Amino acid sequence: MTIGTDSALHRIIEVVDAITTTAQRYLALCRLCPGADWVFIPEMPQMMAGRTICAGGWQTYVCLYLQKIMRFRGNNTTGVSQKALSFPLIQRARGSRLNVIILVTDRLGFDTRTTVLGHVQRGGTPSAFDRILGSRMGVEAVMALLEATPETPACVVSLSGNQAVRLPLMECVQVTKDVTAAMAEGRFEDAIKLRGKSFENNWKTYKLLAHINPPDVKSNINVAIMNIGAPCAGMNAAVRSAVRMGIIQGHTMLAVHDGFDGLAHGQIEPITWTSVAGWTGKGGSMLGTKRALPGKMLEEISQNIAKFNIHALVIIGGFEAFVGGLELVQAREKYEEMCIPMVVIPATVSNNVPGSDFSIGADTALNTITAVSVSKQTCTHTVRTQKPSLMPFSNVSFLQTCDRIKQSAAGTKRRVFIVETMGGYCGYLATMAGLAAGADAAYIYEDKFNIKDLELNVEHLVEKMKTTVKRGLILRNENSNANYTTDFIFNLYSEEGKGIFDCRKNVLGHMQQGGTPTPFDRNFGTKMGAKTVMWLTDKLKEHRIPKTQWWLKIRPIMKILAKYDIKLDTSEHTDMEHVINKRGDL
Repeated sequence: MTIGTDSALHRIIEVVDAITTTAQRYLALCRLCPGADWVFIPEMPQMMAGRTICAGGWQTYVCLYLQKIMRFRGNNTTGVSQKALSFPLIQRARGSRLNVIILVTDRLGFDTRTTVLGHVQRGGTPSAFDRILGSRMGVEAVMALLEATPETPACVVSLSGNQAVRLPLMECVQVTKDVTAAMAEGRFEDAIKLRGKSFENNWKTYKLLAHINPPDVKSNINVAIMNIGAPCAGMNAAVRSAVRMGIIQGHTMLAVHDGFDGLAHGQIEPITWTSVAGWTGKGGSMLGTKRALPGKMLEEISQNIAKFNIHALVIIGGFEAFVGGLELVQAREKYEEMCIPMVVIPATVSNNVPGSDFSIGADTALNTITAVSVSKQTCTHTVRTQKPSLMPFSNVSFLQTCDRIKQSAAGTKRRVFIVETMGGYCGYLATMAGLAAGADAAYIYEDKFNIKDLELNVEHLVEKMKTTVKRGLILRNENSNANYTTDFIFNLYSEEGKGIFDCRKNVLGHMQQGGTPTPFDRNFGTKMGAKTVMWLTDKLKEHRIPKTQWWLKIRPIMKILAKYDIKLDTSEHTDMEHVINKRGDL
């Protein structure tokens, strides 16, 4: 992904969400999926909702498909079109996007609206991902220059997974030309692959979820899905994706409310395709979630697994989900009902689930959510989520809050803000937000610090304040140190900065867990939910046989006795066993 792409996605999602709420208001819709029902892209103009269409009938197919989904879920659809479609068929058949609108309006008689985003996608405040990506790519580019020799080929700095990589410039140029050539020649599958694995995976997931094609024959498999631990943005997107993918596979999907408590007390009910409509853009947990672990409820949980005939379990949550899943696995020796496939999808703002690099909800905690009222006056007072009367923010993301705090500090003379973040014992949130917001220091549990380190930071900030710098931002993870608390750091900076700067303190609290999920968390949750159900389906279809079977080694004897010209494997030898030593003294 290039710098600026994530910010453009934020602009697009903001507009799509606004269009969704407009449709709900004026058309009185009760169920509306914020995901696009139809996508026109240059790499695959011939592929509509997962199906290849013939040259002369795409218009009819579009109309039939829209009529189908209208009957299925309501009176509104959402379409997304990318400009400059390169496939001649589309251009010749309907030369512009306006002709697509005319097609829907004239043939179907639907009330249609169009929104052209244009350069809105290029502007606006950069997202946390773009800020961090820009910083990392800038550092990597300078390192590449410092390490280069006259023989070193020119390179492009890129990101593979979460690691910065360097790619040969001319090879990148060639791949770009190959994409253009593939589209011009109608090799659209090749064009999709040339765009990269991430683009290809996103497209495949969209094709699976964008259309309604449940199988005629049910699989007789019941898959339960539940949320565990603290809520976070993106959980609902994962639930929606898992439910719809399960229905496409022919499974019966079961919703478990209130985590392991709900599983123990039988709060389980079927969940359908339309039940999860519109969940992608909703924050929190629609299923309900609790932190309770299953250790003291194993008997009740095993009974309900048998009662509801649950064949697989999807657990969405943070570290509690990881520990809870481990407890269920360890209980298999005592409760045979637990011997079912289980999957944990990491979903927590703390990003601390073992075995994962990213968790659902972490990106939203660093990004834009919704600010109701933030002013210089409210920013200069202590904020604690435990006291609603002192809460000057409502659904404000950490990154946006830091921006406003910095702006407030910049509007005054010499002001430093001490901000406490969530994250438990994981410093991901404080570190990434510090990098994105331009913090002067970020204290985390993983990077131990003492009073000398604090003293150096204070001295450094004092020297900065003696120049033209007028603001300071200090971040502290909530569990970074038991002794050097937020109050301690606030008092330290206030005392040492007397006459040079004044300090303000903000404890953001649980507002970091709420709000509308960002494009990254929506996309990540959707892909994780879909891949989870696909993996479970493969596991449930496997034949249950032992991993090792002793008699397979003697099968060649049957061939030898039947006079086949084969050789017997004699690599394993049988040792001599002493009968007397075994029998012992009589």
